[in-house]
Amino acid sequence: MLKPVELEIELFCRGLRIDTEIDDARPIGRTRAGLGSGLELILTGGRKKIWMNAPVTEAFAQHSPFVLRGDSVVDERDGLAYPIEIPPEPAWYSRFTSADVPMSRIGVLQGNYLGIYVGSRCAFWAADDSRACRFCTTGRNIGTNEEARKRVEDVIEVARAARDESDCVFTHFNTGYHFEERSDLERTHGLRLCEPYVRAVRQHVGGFIGVQAMPVPRSFFYEYDELIEAGTDHFSFCYEFENPAFFTEICPGKARTVGQYAFFEAMEYTAGKLGRGRVSGEIIAGIEPVADTMRAIDRIVDAGAFPTVCIFRPTVGSAMEHVPPPDPAAMKDVFAYLHERCRRASLPVGVLPIEVSLVVQADETEDLVEPNLRSAWYGFRNRALRSMAAPYVAWKRRPAV
Repeated sequence: MLKPVELEIELFCRGLRIDTEIDDARPIGRTRAGLGSGLELILTGGRKKIWMNAPVTEAFAQHSPFVLRGDSVVDERDGLAYPIEIPPEPAWYSRFTSADVPMSRIGVLQGNYLGIYVGSRCAFWAADDSRACRFCTTGRNIGTNEEARKRVEDVIEVARAARDESDCVFTHFNTGYHFEERSDLERTHGLRLCEPYVRAVRQHVGGFIGVQAMPVPRSFFYEYDELIEAGTDHFSFCYEFENPAFFTEICPGKARTVGQYAFFEAMEYTAGKLGRGRVSGEIIAGIEPVADTMRAIDRIVDAGAFPTVCIFRPTVGSAMEHVPPPDPAAMKDVFAYLHERCRRASLPVGVLPIEVSLVVQADETEDLVEPNLRSAWYGFRNRALRSMAAPYVAWKRRPAV
């Protein structure tokens, strides 16, 4: 019998076939980079419910031993059934903003957090030499499956609906590379584009707010300070691969225009400003050697940041859609190492009630290591901190005005 976190990793690596009618599920859509293009599920049966976005449309998923039947995921290799829940489609998905824009084209729930892409499509997709990251489909989604230009007023309305109707406590803004833009709206880099949205959500909606944008040159680091003043609680930096050769090959635009070291500099700076564990370094596991991924985890933790590890998904429409997904056993080793490294650094994990369906979250990895007094104490401490944080969460959910 697989533990819930083991099932989660298996589903990310093997995908899921659907052998049942699904009523009122969240739609399978392609927005932002495309990682949320699966079926939203909640795995039950463990110490906590695990949210995940299971691959169902990719080619590898069609050969998965896992099949969805009713309210269970069945492993046809041994016949074992695992209970699941399917979160319903939010009612606000089918409504329109005051500017007559479908709310689902402004932001999407991935777990219980709201993801919003701001700015036009990433400039890497516009380059003649195709500098787009090979695993990404942002250039195919922005302006097609979601609005390319999002009014601040529309974002406020959607964030408020997600808060009131979907119990969302975290709004995450991300954007691509925009430093080469020439219009009045986007004459600078993507980091600056996020500021008016951050300020508006902080003032009119509340909750925790995250920003993910390309790192800026050191001479622009004051903009991180300004975003913190505007209401940013969290920064994330997607440098994707620790191995420089993989970084250069798979992320050619980032390698040529920003460089790998810029991500580390910005990560260390913002972690120093916000505090340990409130900045994350995001990497992809399953392409470069596992040893490199583990070194990335070490580097991120040593910078005072938090490792967010995404299992490689060969999304439809990407340059890597025919690359096979990674081996589940190797990924279990990666996440067991993630748990141990966070524990040794005493990073608080799972303290805030934020469930992200695109990745295996650190607090879910406890069951991947052999239980001992240190791991038991670490888990107990994090769960106690989560209970103690409830008043702080309630306070953060209030708008500033």
